[in-house]
Amino acid sequence: MLKFVDVNQETPIKRKTDSRKKDFNEIYDQYITDKAKEQSSRCSQCGVPFCQIHCPLQNNIPDWLKLTAEGRLREAYEISQSTNNMPEVCGRICPQDRLCEGNCVIEQSGHGTVTIGSVEKYITDTAWDKGWVKPIKVTKELKESIGVIGAGPAGLACAEEMRKYGYKVTVYDRYDRPGGLLIYGIPNFKLEKFVVERRTKLLKDSGIKFIQNFEVGKDKTLEDLKSEHDAILIATGVYKAREIEIPGSNLENIFPAMDFLTASNRKGLGDKVKLFDNGILNAEGKEVVVIGGGDTAMDCVRTAVRQKAKSVKCLYRRDKANMPGSAREVGNAEEEGVDFVWLTTPKSFIGDKKVNGVEVSKMKLGEPDSSGRRRPIPIIDGDFKIKADLVIKSLGFDPENIPKLFNSENLLVSKWGTIKIDLKTMQTSIDGVFAAGDIVRGASLVVWAIRDGRDAAEQMDKYISSKRQKNKKEFAA
Repeated sequence: MLKFVDVNQETPIKRKTDSRKKDFNEIYDQYITDKAKEQSSRCSQCGVPFCQIHCPLQNNIPDWLKLTAEGRLREAYEISQSTNNMPEVCGRICPQDRLCEGNCVIEQSGHGTVTIGSVEKYITDTAWDKGWVKPIKVTKELKESIGVIGAGPAGLACAEEMRKYGYKVTVYDRYDRPGGLLIYGIPNFKLEKFVVERRTKLLKDSGIKFIQNFEVGKDKTLEDLKSEHDAILIATGVYKAREIEIPGSNLENIFPAMDFLTASNRKGLGDKVKLFDNGILNAEGKEVVVIGGGDTAMDCVRTAVRQKAKSVKCLYRRDKANMPGSAREVGNAEEEGVDFVWLTTPKSFIGDKKVNGVEVSKMKLGEPDSSGRRRPIPIIDGDFKIKADLVIKSLGFDPENIPKLFNSENLLVSKWGTIKIDLKTMQTSIDGVFAAGDIVRGASLVVWAIRDGRDAAEQMDKYISSKRQKNKKEFAA
């Protein structure tokens, strides 16, 4: 260890831009064993590991880096997966530059961070290749059952942890495949779908039951599910697109980001997608404008490039330094030819029936707002127009009206529409019903959803165990 003085930081080879723009395959190659060992050896083994502290899952990063440097990959994998239900997913899509790697001590000292995410991906992919990843073997089956609503990262993490305890687990999901945002929201060039599919297959092989195309409130109410299970977790995520209320919003060919990304991902999975097949949600040959500056916006612009768009512009109301998305993803998009139009905000959409342009206002940065970032202010007489055949709105997500959808008006929500929970027990206003992930905290990172799902499982087990003990005492009396 401690080789950061002599060994330079080296990330896995990134495919050349011209090559990667032609397909949806992941853009980073895998480390070879010697390179993974070498890069892991750069870790300084801090007494206070800031990489671990700034990881939502509190992953034991220095430990598995040391084991990797020593060639003890199976032990490295065991430690990695002990705190993370999807290390191969987090290694690919976590914004490490904002979390573990961004807080690495040797990064702060100017030597370049340890490439934690790439090593994490390498360890787990090796574990899959070697057959070290096994289905859960339950030593003691419990009689109680758990219902999980939502097959995204929070729901899947909770389902796995509850199965490890020995509970019977059923996952209900509105879509035709489990995975949620991992399947339909994140493009293949960041997360190839086989990575998610082999993980969900592992859960099925572990005895977890999945019921797809199931809508709570339509197929069964929340109360119906509650009567069938000893505890319920709501982990639906947030999918309702935020709107931009400006003139021309009703014109055709203006779509929310998830419509565009889902269509593309479904095509990649071999589905028939009418709006893509007829050319409407296909960016090929079009002048595409994406509005927004987060990671979802980066997914949209990079997808449009791969669909052979004529041009791709990204409008963002602040400057590059104040973008909320991953700096690494912005850099990848710039390399692939995306034109970032900084300090601009749409004023109106132009067109008769279909959109053919966007009128935008130039902005300048004023004093910081409540988020700590400088507030964008319109510049007088700074308007101009941009051509657009396809506009994609990536302005964030809000919760759907879950109490109404679930026919459960006594399920309390916050003023933002997120489900209210007791922060200690993670229980909602309904006894035995818990909630976790984005539907509680608002749109956030996959790694936080996994953390919330794990925490919810712990609280659900405590809840059922206390009821079990209470019933035993009553029976004995």
